[in-house]
Amino acid sequence: MLQQTLTLYKNAYSGLSRPTWLLSFVILINRAGAMVLPFMTVYLTQELHYSIAQAGVVMACFGAGAIIGAYFGGRLTDKFGFSNLQFWSLFLNGFMFIVLGQMHSIYAIGACFFALSVIGESFRPANSAAVAYYSAPENRTRSYSLNRLAVNLGFSVGPAIGGLLAGISYNLLFWVDGITCIVAAILLRMFLPRVTKTPEKEVAQKSITENTQSAYKDKVYLSFIFFVTLYAICFFQMFTIIPVYYKEVVHLKEWQIGLVMAMNGILIAIIEMVMVYKLEGRRSPLVYISKGTLLLGSSFLMFNILGPSAMVVVISMLAITFGEMLSMPFMNSFWISRSSENNRGQYAALYTIAYSIAQVLSPTLGSRIVQNYGFTTLWYVISGLSLVIFAGFWMLKNKLEAAKEPIAEQVLVD
Repeated sequence: MLQQTLTLYKNAYSGLSRPTWLLSFVILINRAGAMVLPFMTVYLTQELHYSIAQAGVVMACFGAGAIIGAYFGGRLTDKFGFSNLQFWSLFLNGFMFIVLGQMHSIYAIGACFFALSVIGESFRPANSAAVAYYSAPENRTRSYSLNRLAVNLGFSVGPAIGGLLAGISYNLLFWVDGITCIVAAILLRMFLPRVTKTPEKEVAQKSITENTQSAYKDKVYLSFIFFVTLYAICFFQMFTIIPVYYKEVVHLKEWQIGLVMAMNGILIAIIEMVMVYKLEGRRSPLVYISKGTLLLGSSFLMFNILGPSAMVVVISMLAITFGEMLSMPFMNSFWISRSSENNRGQYAALYTIAYSIAQVLSPTLGSRIVQNYGFTTLWYVISGLSLVIFAGFWMLKNKLEAAKEPIAEQVLVD
């Protein structure tokens, strides 16, 4: 049994290129220092004593900046390549985190958070294009999952340490987050080969067989992005409203909140790669995405059904985590399958923009509902919206099957 388990893990991680591992290592360093975002709402309401509605507006500023950063990040990636954009995004973002920690006016915080987001979120389309470039078609999905593993493993460390630092001084969060961004940028430049742009000859050869249309004209993909946006609105409650719920209703301390949030990243680091290895190619990605959406909705509903307690917090986080592991890797499978070397930046940008829009709407809507109607109403709203999203992804799957259009290319199956 042990030998079989070890073989399974070995197979799940084998065959990935050295640059893919290096890129994931750099992301791990960066995300291990990601401490500000999970505690930003708590910092604004508990430390600076702003209302939850004001905190929601600040988080919305981050989302607005993310939309702009993702759009131009995709454009710049397709035009100039991903290497320089990744470096400067990380490097400048590090300085912006340090500056943000010195702001105390709600307007200055909002403006600084917006600028930080524009710079930071331009990294995502470039990073997605880099993962695709450094991976082979037959293991591209696992390469993205390795990248996600690095993000989540880092995130399992960041909030845990952040919770401890917050108990000492919130200002430490901004300094550590900023420094790790700068360190990640330097490591990226030192160890990864620089790529300015995919050679024109290679692009021309690939364009013969690959999709060359604009992502903004792909109606199927735009429908997919719409439901991804709704999904992200629900999911981002985890980073904005749920920490406040843990603090105000369940009465958890900062270090306990950090540990609960860290559980998400630890489980993903242990399980997701093997799960993707076993599931990829067996069924439509939209099937797994739909089931993951149901788990996400159930994680919020149980707060109302089971009541606020430490045990419910843990069970809810388990549901969120397994829902995320079913949904997000296969969302990547879907958008990758519809893109090519010519337009990957556009497809990656749209996918990033979906989450960026959600970063605007999620805290704004969530905080308004909580302030006017309470947490209980919000959890019912999110659960109901999850059912709508499930139906949307399922109908999209049925539509593609009826049209006999490939839902995901077999070349992506490991």
